[in-house]
Amino acid sequence: MLRSMYSGVSGMKGFQTKLDVIGNNIANVNTTGFKSSRVMFKDILSQMSAGATAPTDESGGSNAKQIGLGVSIGSIDTLHLAGSAMTTNNPTDLRIDGDGFFAVALESGAEPGNVFLTRAGDFHVDGGGNLVNSDGLFVLNTDSEAINIPQGSSFSIGSDGTVSIRDAEGEVDAENRLAVVVVRNPEGLEKAGGNLYRVGQNAMGPEIEITLEADEANAMAGSIVAGQLEMSNVDLTGEFTEMITAQRGFQANSRIITTSDEMLQEVVNLKR
Repeated sequence: MLRSMYSGVSGMKGFQTKLDVIGNNIANVNTTGFKSSRVMFKDILSQMSAGATAPTDESGGSNAKQIGLGVSIGSIDTLHLAGSAMTTNNPTDLRIDGDGFFAVALESGAEPGNVFLTRAGDFHVDGGGNLVNSDGLFVLNTDSEAINIPQGSSFSIGSDGTVSIRDAEGEVDAENRLAVVVVRNPEGLEKAGGNLYRVGQNAMGPEIEITLEADEANAMAGSIVAGQLEMSNVDLTGEFTEMITAQRGFQANSRIITTSDEMLQEVVNLKR
């Protein structure tokens, strides 16, 4: 009887975590480049009350008798599905049509361990002419350097990430190429806030190394679309459905505790 109460408690905790994740998804429904998350459950190790027996010539076999002890969180996955495109016609708004990530860092020439990844391409040109994100982090090129656009020059960004900078006469005087990083296991990335991801130990394999050199043969990296942004991939219909499921699951597990308490009360009343 007490086991059922603890199972109910574990269920309530699990659905509370699920509701926390759903709430965060809905709160970021309009966040540029945001990727939604989901909670997966797993059962807790069951208590063995009787083991299985093998069949013999004289008698048949019997199955094991096990009593479950509740539920726990199996994983909280980040779903790296593409969000819808929003056209802005702003030349510094960029969207990756593929699975790659932009690389940004606090300083130009940053080491791979200090590089953050992002799908949010709402970039700007700061007072020093550097291409930066909304928090002032440098957008890196394939040489892990900041991209600088001289004052008074016009520029364009091609589908391969090439940044063509033109002088007053229209001549191309410099070219950079935006770094597009392909991650072997995107779900291994850790959210660092500010639409940024930190490379976790399970994202790139046993040796964490961010290769900023573009791989033209790898179609997974995708192409860059200037004048567009990738919106959040949160599906409100699915999130509200999951919210109802979490609410009912929480109520059902709370009913387990209430029913177990009523049965315990009946046992106590036997003394009367």
